[in-house]
Amino acid sequence: MPQPNAIQELQCLLLSFHPVIVMETLEEERVLALLQNVVEDAKMSLFEWSLVQGLTKTHGAVNRWVDECAPAGSNKPAAFENTKDPLALLQHIQDLPNKAVYLLKDFAKHFDEPDVVRQFREVAQVFAQRRSTIVITGDPINLPREISHDAVYYDLKLPSSQELHQVVSEVMRSLSTKNRVQVQIQEQDLGMLVQALRGMTLKQARQIIAYVSLADGKLTASDIDQILERKAQVIRSEGVLEYLAVDDNPLVLGGFNGLKRWLARARVGYTPQAQALNLKPPRGILIVGIQGCGKSLAAKAIASEWKLPLLRLDAGRLYDKYVGESEKNFRQSIALAESMSPSVLWVDEIEKSLGASNNGDSDGGLSRRMFGSFLTWMQEKSQEVFVVATANDLSQLPPELLRKGRFDEIFFVDLPDPQERAMIWQIHLTLRKQNPRQFDLAALVHASDGFSGAEIEQAIIAALYNALYQNKPLDTAILISEIKNTIPLSVSRREDLERLRAIAQERFVSVK
Repeated sequence: MPQPNAIQELQCLLLSFHPVIVMETLEEERVLALLQNVVEDAKMSLFEWSLVQGLTKTHGAVNRWVDECAPAGSNKPAAFENTKDPLALLQHIQDLPNKAVYLLKDFAKHFDEPDVVRQFREVAQVFAQRRSTIVITGDPINLPREISHDAVYYDLKLPSSQELHQVVSEVMRSLSTKNRVQVQIQEQDLGMLVQALRGMTLKQARQIIAYVSLADGKLTASDIDQILERKAQVIRSEGVLEYLAVDDNPLVLGGFNGLKRWLARARVGYTPQAQALNLKPPRGILIVGIQGCGKSLAAKAIASEWKLPLLRLDAGRLYDKYVGESEKNFRQSIALAESMSPSVLWVDEIEKSLGASNNGDSDGGLSRRMFGSFLTWMQEKSQEVFVVATANDLSQLPPELLRKGRFDEIFFVDLPDPQERAMIWQIHLTLRKQNPRQFDLAALVHASDGFSGAEIEQAIIAALYNALYQNKPLDTAILISEIKNTIPLSVSRREDLERLRAIAQERFVSVK
């Protein structure tokens, strides 16, 4: 069942003399279900058209999951004659006297024909008086300017928890009846299963539930992990967001005590007590610092500690060479993050996606528009999406992004101190199956002064390769030799680090 506010919004568009509504989506099933609810309340007729089927009249609500199991062609209504051709279709519906809604699938592809464009405009003029409406679906949809003047865009949100719950119930009933799948989901687990499906289309949700059920002949709470794995694959393949699975065990984040204290306090903003005081949940934080000092690990640790979905914005896939596609990618990413709320949105190296280096006129003002959209969303977002942005180069960030109030707090990550370096050595030696007690940690900590956590890790890896090549066990001497052969960023980029520290002392909060 579509959301009530979605039905009301679309019904308002239909009754307010809008002859053309555009829904840029591939979820034709959801569009049809939404329109069926709308026309039923408005007492209007509903027609569907595709280039293959022609024009057909839709009768009553349709359960597509059940229909897919029915014999081919058993429930398909007969099409009107000579309506497969786009031009003939438009001529046909223009002469129909009744007030109706016409769902035209992938019709925008035919607007490269001048006669189709002209006929479409004439139909739109007639429909504006008759209160009939054409709904165009597809993805992408690029309308000629003369047609976009008559069109209004309707943003079809991703399925709500209520819609996903209904789909899960339908699939479980169908599988248990037709495929004899054992459904062993308790009521308390059903909510977790629906939450795992947030951000998916209804079709994707059906496919994932059916797959994990048919794989072993049963659907249990243990399948939720497998659902999350397949969900990550779907999100990664279809968008600019990457879904990162969060381990049940919180990540170990050495140091960062100041950040940990702030996060513990900020987490209160999600409680009912805070909501009762009209306190909004925290918007997010910006973490700046030299590369390899744990900014990315901090983003992952926040999602792990708060047990929230972690979505990473891939800046490299955000920008597209086609006009309008980059803005569309950004809108879809934000919509996906909101649909999975509460969630953590990690914007890695934000200066590369929203920075000043791309902020000139050479890109037609695209970067400025994207930056403005991000700031507006950060300021006005109502969904519980906690943004964790990381940055290495402050010179590439627009000053507006650093203004107090854009983020709840801006943290600075400096190079690790001796105590933190000792912890980093122990963690990474243990990770590579080495006993830290067999090494002179004091000497390693002293030798790695000025090294970042990533540089210490890389020194261990390089030293292990060297030890394997020499066919001898790893020891302190090999590690120190590798350290001496490494020039850390604190040396090669000393001026940048000093400038960053000077700015941080005045404006930012230390994570320590």
